[in-house]
Amino acid sequence: MNSAVPESTVYGGPKPQNPNQRVTLNSLRQKHLAGDPITTVTAYDYPSAVQVDTAGIDICLIGDSAAMVVHGYDTTLPITLDEMLSHCRAVARSAAQSLLVGDLPFGQAVDTAVRVLKEGNMDAIKLEGVAPSRISAARAIVEAGIAVIGHVGLTPQAISVLGWFRPQGKTINSVVKVVETALSLHEVGCFSVVLECVPAPIAAAATAALQIPTIGIGAGPYCSGQQYGHVGEAINKALSEYKQEVRDKVFPGVSHTPYKYYR
Repeated sequence: MNSAVPESTVYGGPKPQNPNQRVTLNSLRQKHLAGDPITTVTAYDYPSAVQVDTAGIDICLIGDSAAMVVHGYDTTLPITLDEMLSHCRAVARSAAQSLLVGDLPFGQAVDTAVRVLKEGNMDAIKLEGVAPSRISAARAIVEAGIAVIGHVGLTPQAISVLGWFRPQGKTINSVVKVVETALSLHEVGCFSVVLECVPAPIAAAATAALQIPTIGIGAGPYCSGQQYGHVGEAINKALSEYKQEVRDKVFPGVSHTPYKYYR
């Protein structure tokens, strides 16, 4: 009996379905040109990233939302570069297929982007911001040879200016700002733009105006792709089912006990 098999399965996680089909910027462009929706999911650690990669998700984002989701901060601002690099490296260990995109922490630019690629083993970075300085930062990072996803709409790193997490695109000036910023990010060389929490018609207008894919987060169905992440509900459901099955003495059953006694 090879007793290593069950342990290998449990600790190694499921294996990617198509390990040789790595998502690249070129394959994303081809999907966009063909009108195929692009899938994006956020992961912060190895086990969740294994599931994302195994499912064949196009883009795996290591978001600075880890500040709130993992570390318990009230905003994304306090997370450090070293903390982000730790999350990036953990996710990268699982990756065989998904394009890996690391968020730049608040206030960071070219030197940090280089570290995220070299030390975090990322394929690209995501940069928040609508201010001219952030557009300039995006240009500089692209010119340094690094692939960049822009991020407009609700940008959590701008909380000190906005006052709290406010959806954008709800006034004429805000609408113009969203579309203009998306176009500026396209012009400086970003390969994609995230549109977060903007009204669906505005996201549709921005998507139509751009020649690069848009990834919607709460921005309606007209973006080139969508980011999805309600894993908390799924985890809670699984834990509740586990609790009930243990109480009902349904778990563990015969199928959950692979080990046999051999003389």
